[in-house]
Order: sequence, then structure tokens, then C-alpha cells
Amino acid sequence: MIARFFELSAHGTTLRREIIAGLTTFLTMAYIIVVNPSTLHSMGGLPYEPVFVATCLSAALTTIMMGVYAKLPVALAPGMGLNAYFAFTVVPALNYDWQLALGCVFLSGILFVLISITPAREWLINAIPKSLKLAIAAGIGFFLAFIGLSNAGIVTGGHGGLLVTAGNLASPPVLLASAGLVIIFALAYRRVLGAVLIGILAVAIAGIALGISPAPDAIGSLPPSIAPTLFALHFDGAPAALIATSVLVFLLVDMLDTSGTLTAVAYQGNLLD
Repeated sequence: MIARFFELSAHGTTLRREIIAGLTTFLTMAYIIVVNPSTLHSMGGLPYEPVFVATCLSAALTTIMMGVYAKLPVALAPGMGLNAYFAFTVVPALNYDWQLALGCVFLSGILFVLISITPAREWLINAIPKSLKLAIAAGIGFFLAFIGLSNAGIVTGGHGGLLVTAGNLASPPVLLASAGLVIIFALAYRRVLGAVLIGILAVAIAGIALGISPAPDAIGSLPPSIAPTLFALHFDGAPAALIATSVLVFLLVDMLDTSGTLTAVAYQGNLLD
């Protein structure tokens, strides 16, 4: 029934392959569950627990809609570009009024939906050169790779005028992360199905066994409430020009980010004409 609903045979794939791909996609994007609330909390002032739950819910619901309604193998989650702009630029510019910043995000989302249901969407997407769309995706990929290298300790904050420098390459976390990359590349070279998934699970298990990573806590507790941030937004408290600028930048960055990412995913998956 699942194979017929998603037309797997018509797309040249199998249920087993899609399950492995889904697990791999989840594990590779699960970092956003922690990074997004940490960024918005530390620099934007938003409460951590409600943002954590909102991040999980938004990613889950939109990904389910993309699969069930659009029938496309594309996972959705908060983007690292927009949350950094929100926390590092918009919130300080609005006198650290994160509720007003959320209002700007809401207005930009309304405009994005209006553009998406009108012919302006196709015109704007086609106006962006394909090379730029692919370059955007490559830039996002390098940014995410940099986050991974930083969290693994392979690169660290620079000194003496350097922005970044090499970390302690002999430390256990760096060696374990490097071993994981070697495993993934070796399995991918041999075209092993689920190479990324195998590498992630191997490193996670090894890290817990060696005491490098903490073991997961007990599972089963109820999630925190999202009430502190649910509809906690307003639309005044700053000059109209500043609010309009923030809304416009949110909209433009979101459009460029989305078009670049979807184009690269479609290009990689041979979904483009």
C-alpha cells in the first residue's frame, strides 16, 4: 500500500531504500534540534525549552506534509541562515525585543505564502540563475560542514589574527570523528546502501562505549510546554522602516535559501528536467 501511494516503482526505488534514506536524513539533520534553540536562546533571548519543542514540531509536521501531500523526498527544518540572522542581527536591532522579531518573521511568512500561490513564485524562481541556486546550496553545505568540524573539535577559534585554526588533532573526539568520516567515505565509495547512517551509528555507539559522549537519558518524559513562545509576537515598538527592512530581508533570504536548496536537491536526485 505504501509503495503504491508513493509510486516507488515509478521512481525506481524500493521501500527498503526509502526507509534507510529517511533514517539517514533524520540523523544528519537532527543537529538542528539542539543548535536552533541554543542559537535563539543564547543570542536571541528566547526560552530554550519551548523553542526546542517548536523546532521538533515544525520539522516533523512540514516534512510529513512534504511527503504525504507533495510526495517528494525532501525533509524540512529551520534553516541555519535565518536563525543566525534572527539572533545576531534582528533581535539586537530591535532592542532585544524577540517578540517583535517573531512578528517580523510572521509577516515575512505571510508574504512568502502569498507569493507561493501566485504566478510571481515561478517568475521569481526562474529569474534566479541555476548556477546561483547551486552555489547557494554549496555555501549552505560548507556552512553545515564547518559547524560539524567545529563541534568535533577539528577546527576551533583562531588567535593571532586568524579566524579559525586547527584543533587538537590528537584528542579522542577528533580521532573518533575522523574515523567516522573515513567509514562513511569508504562505504560510500563501495556504494554500500546507508553508508552515512552506518557511519553515524558506529561513531555514536563508539563514543558512548569509550566515554567520549554521554549515554542518552531515560526516554518517556513529557515534552516542555510551548506556551511561553506560542503566539508571543507583536508588530510595534520600533520604527516602521526598521520593521519593514527586517521583514524584507527575512523574505529574500528565505526565498533564496529555499530555491537554492530545492534546486540542488532536485539536481542531485535527477528530479530536474
